Amino acid sequence: MRVYVAGNIVVDETWSIDELPQKGASIHGRKISQDIGGKGANQAIILSRCGIDTHLIAATGRDIHGQWIRERMQSENLSLQPEVALFDHSDTSIIFNSRDGDNAIITTLAAAEALALERILLYLADAAPGDILLQQGNFSVEKTRALFSWAKSHGLITVFNPSPVNPDFADLWPLIDIAVVNQHEAELLHPTGVNTLVITQGAAGADIFRADDHLFCPAAPVQAVDSTGAGDTFLAVLLASSLIRGVEPDALALYHASAAAAITVSRTGTLNAFPTVDELTAILTHRP
Repeated sequence: MRVYVAGNIVVDETWSIDELPQKGASIHGRKISQDIGGKGANQAIILSRCGIDTHLIAATGRDIHGQWIRERMQSENLSLQPEVALFDHSDTSIIFNSRDGDNAIITTLAAAEALALERILLYLADAAPGDILLQQGNFSVEKTRALFSWAKSHGLITVFNPSPVNPDFADLWPLIDIAVVNQHEAELLHPTGVNTLVITQGAAGADIFRADDHLFCPAAPVQAVDSTGAGDTFLAVLLASSLIRGVEPDALALYHASAAAAITVSRTGTLNAFPTVDELTAILTHRP
């Protein structure tokens, strides 16, 4: 089984600040890292480190950032398409981390938006029934809908993490098999008709809803340093745990995902904060 992640890949710049700024405020900050990021790349990297056959479809630019991204991704065990730059500029994110471990993120979408639907479908040509298409909220509603529609018509399992959130994503639920949302996204999008719905609650834990079944798992206790990428880690390990065991997302998958996310929030950065292959292997083979 293969997982196709259609999304974005960016260069993350992380800045340390005392407090998140109010409107119109000028504040001091300190740049503390530059790393690969983007929700599509984050989730694909974690999935591949879990041993899942992962194919990331994400655009990079001809600029120095794009070259750096492609070089760094060669050390990850996944397929990145397109292999060459198609656009002038890579997408970038600026991440503000406050003293209390909270964050705010500004992300560009030009490269992701310029990656045409027709080209993405070329990279999905080898997908077989039972494979997975995973998307986030970095494409337009129209492109997101078209890709999920194509996936359903070809027998793929569809997984949606609608972040950054768009209210119009609420129309896509009939196309989705597995949805992973936070509380704000759940309140805004009212996910209904999804076979498996996971609602994350940050430090409080996460719920799975399936038909009349409801499971809850508390978050693993940890001293949060940087919450960037925690949700992406959670989703990827939740999915990987289920795929490895050949089951739908369950209580053990929630437990594994929580343990992995706890590692990510205990470190600073994005790619550098993610659990290693060895750490993920230990998590995924553990039974509480």
